[in-house]
Amino acid sequence: MSIATPVSRTSPQAKPVWARFMRWETLLALLFIIMMIGNALLSPYFLDFANLSDATANFSEQAIIALAMALLIIARDIDLSVAAIIAICSLAMGLLAAHGFGTPGLMLAALALGLACGMFNGWLVTAFALPSIVVTIGTMSLFRGFADVVLGDRALTHYPAALQAIGQNYVASFLPIPVSFAVFLVLACVFAFVLHATAFGRRLYAMGNNPVAARFSGIPVNRIRFILFALTGLMSGLAAILLTGRIGSTRPNIATGWELSVITMAILGGVSISGGSGTIGGVVLAVLLLGFTQFGLSLVNVPEIVINILQGVMLIVAIGVPRLVHRLRERN
Repeated sequence: MSIATPVSRTSPQAKPVWARFMRWETLLALLFIIMMIGNALLSPYFLDFANLSDATANFSEQAIIALAMALLIIARDIDLSVAAIIAICSLAMGLLAAHGFGTPGLMLAALALGLACGMFNGWLVTAFALPSIVVTIGTMSLFRGFADVVLGDRALTHYPAALQAIGQNYVASFLPIPVSFAVFLVLACVFAFVLHATAFGRRLYAMGNNPVAARFSGIPVNRIRFILFALTGLMSGLAAILLTGRIGSTRPNIATGWELSVITMAILGGVSISGGSGTIGGVVLAVLLLGFTQFGLSLVNVPEIVINILQGVMLIVAIGVPRLVHRLRERN
């Protein structure tokens, strides 16, 4: 007669069903549903499709940068200069527009300058082995300071109608979705494929988990870090195009404070601040959760300072909860 082998408490079969399905993305999806229901109860105008569609334009530029920021944080780096890159790219567009440049030239200039700023960050970090947080704090002050000195208290507003159409128009008359949000959705699919279905994405996870071991295993760590900073700068240049077109001007305070919003989107989306984990799907859910939460609260006249406090609390919770769960698992 055979004796059945007892199931170990640590085996996958012993885990309760809820534990196997309770991923961070699942929690975000549940929070998103609760948020949508709550805002719908607070305001009868919240679930109007036209309102929701227009609301996406307010956070799509930040969301585009959050996709690149997620890859950077997964690889154990960070870029705090993204909003300043937007400012200097928008400034370049405004100066060129004043000299008669058309929309294609302005877009190319913003993308090229954003890429150059990102490459500059990557060069400083990789060539001199400097911490990325220190480098990008410095370049944040450099880029933003340059834009402030050139602009002063002026606002550049002479932009071509075609550029403003890119930031303000919809994809099509039968598809009333802002161009910026459509761009974000397309880029989210591209980033998801690169991160989750390619060798490059697997290398990012390896670098985030153990950069020393990744280097010894033959992964070109510094080259990949340089590429990630360049990509983040490029996405900031793209965001500058969409934002400048949407508001139709370049002002000294353009994109001020966006660093916190972009990082919050990535961290709340499940990207570990210590690197090595995270998904693009989680980032997309966090973007929608934060964006529509802010929109819903603004509909009921909640002050912006309260919304900022809520955003800070959500960032702290997103960082603290995974660490708390990890400690509890270690104790068990």
